[in-house]
Amino acid sequence: MKIRPYGDTSHDGKVQLSFTLPVSSNGLGISAAKELAKKMGLVNPQVVHMEDIHEGYCFFVVYGSVPYEIETDLLKNEEIENVSLSKEDIEALIERNFNRELVFVGASTGSDAHTVGIDAIMNMKGFAGHYGLERYKGIRAYNLGSQVENEEFVRFARKVKADVLLVSQTVTQKDVHIKNLIHLVELLEAENMRKDVILIAGGARITNELAKELGYDAGFGPKKYAEDVAAYAVERLIEKNK
Repeated sequence: MKIRPYGDTSHDGKVQLSFTLPVSSNGLGISAAKELAKKMGLVNPQVVHMEDIHEGYCFFVVYGSVPYEIETDLLKNEEIENVSLSKEDIEALIERNFNRELVFVGASTGSDAHTVGIDAIMNMKGFAGHYGLERYKGIRAYNLGSQVENEEFVRFARKVKADVLLVSQTVTQKDVHIKNLIHLVELLEAENMRKDVILIAGGARITNELAKELGYDAGFGPKKYAEDVAAYAVERLIEKNK
């Protein structure tokens, strides 16, 4: 199926962009914003909002149309295709296949100070009615919080004999999350631990494709909950134990 963005009418290609340029909010700034939008492929771009955010820097909102179509049948699905299981299903799966608790360790590592994502997955209360892993029978969950250095994360994982490592990354300026995620994989390989754990990354900018490229088993993006992560991890652990 071929699709285009929808704005005022179906398939009109209307889109909205926002960006900051090192210019002032004047006529020259408008021309610069329009020219950039044209180079990005927008047809008839219009600056609908501009605001100085600092001396010599202006924030723009631009409307325009894109002439391109996307063929959805040719696209690759980046999501993990695993069976949807409930909390009770996952607990039963653990009880049938393991004679011990499974150990999950999670953290926002590196300089990342955001904990909303990892808390939603790990903490007992969870998020939006989806209970976190601390509430799961058969799972021992450790949430180390934010700004956890990769070295500390690896040491703790070894200490508690972790089965699954969950890494949340929200801060993405200058691809710092990419560098941090790669560094963790390198540490685990240096400690000869990588093969012994299921390694999962999560965050608003994380896709399964990106995570796997960086050496992770899987990546979970927005609108994923504890049961999604747990179902994937438990099934992978069962496969490893066969």
